[in-house]
Amino acid sequence: MAMTDPLGDMLTRIRNGQRAKKDSVLSPASKLRANVLEVLQREGYIRGYSDDASAKHAQLRIELKYFEGEPAIKHVARVSKPGRRVYSGSKELPIVRNGLGITIVSTPKGVLSDAEARTENVGGEVLAEVF
Repeated sequence: MAMTDPLGDMLTRIRNGQRAKKDSVLSPASKLRANVLEVLQREGYIRGYSDDASAKHAQLRIELKYFEGEPAIKHVARVSKPGRRVYSGSKELPIVRNGLGITIVSTPKGVLSDAEARTENVGGEVLAEVF
């Protein structure tokens, strides 16, 4: 059966992996997922990610990050879902936890955090919020 929300699946794998205190989780590979992981790595929410060739299909190994035993990601949620897409201009991008969190946005200039999208002055589809 086909997966309807691959990005939501990856975010759930990260959430579940951190609750289980795993050091890494696997997720099927795609360009969108890799771009979102790149933003999470730049912003310091994950240690990193890499391609995992041990399986039959291409997968991404996501290295989770902890601070004093607590997960670096306290909350991760999908905003724009397949049934209801959410778009925002550069001036109306949501601010998560008064600037302590980030919003991940898919823009014409690539997948960016909300701060990067504001400096580039571009809007787009609001993919997820993380803090």
